[in-house]
Amino acid sequence: MVQVALRAVRDEVGDDLVVMADLCLDEYTSHGHCGLVRTDGTVDNDATLPLYARTAVEQARAGAAVVAPSGMMDGQVGAIRRALDDEGFTETVVLAYAAKYASGLYGPFRDAVDVSIADGGDRRGYQQDSRNRREALREARADVAEGADIVMVKPAMTYLDVLSDLRRELDVPLCAYHVSGEYAMVKAAAANGWIDGTAVALEQLTAVRRAGADFVLTYFAAEIAGVLQR
Repeated sequence: MVQVALRAVRDEVGDDLVVMADLCLDEYTSHGHCGLVRTDGTVDNDATLPLYARTAVEQARAGAAVVAPSGMMDGQVGAIRRALDDEGFTETVVLAYAAKYASGLYGPFRDAVDVSIADGGDRRGYQQDSRNRREALREARADVAEGADIVMVKPAMTYLDVLSDLRRELDVPLCAYHVSGEYAMVKAAAANGWIDGTAVALEQLTAVRRAGADFVLTYFAAEIAGVLQR
């Protein structure tokens, strides 16, 4: 379905917009994990990598200018970069979810796409621990060494220190993902009349940029773009 949507979007916008594709497996599995699962319920990192590589090639073939592996499998960037290059997609950009934390802020998105972990499990075995600041730099450096063109921190607001660390240490484009829970909190507070939602959204996104992000992925994109164009 993602590839079908990619073709439709690319046919519609051509080169006027940069088309990015999230690359993960959780939406296609019965268990809700981001990779293949062993009989004991743990994720098999290495067995998952060929599927990521194959998916990246198909996404590029369908029109994605950027593929963004979000599953946090070790070695995913290298596997994807090699597969893309082997198939002639040497100009396709790899945006690595280098520092994706096991956060409580993904709830609205997961509800919207109806993804949950079977039997009450979680993704803490492969996403990063929110208490660990230094691991983000190790992961980001590894992704860059494997061929990542851009690295990402997710979520944004609760990891501004990590953004700042990566900006100081790395000379590659840096992205931050202002996630569904961050968006929903602002919207809910604004709906109750407690805050000016647009003003707070601008303040938050400015803080993310100030911390070092070169660009931000956000559910506020269309709304804030309209405000900035006034």
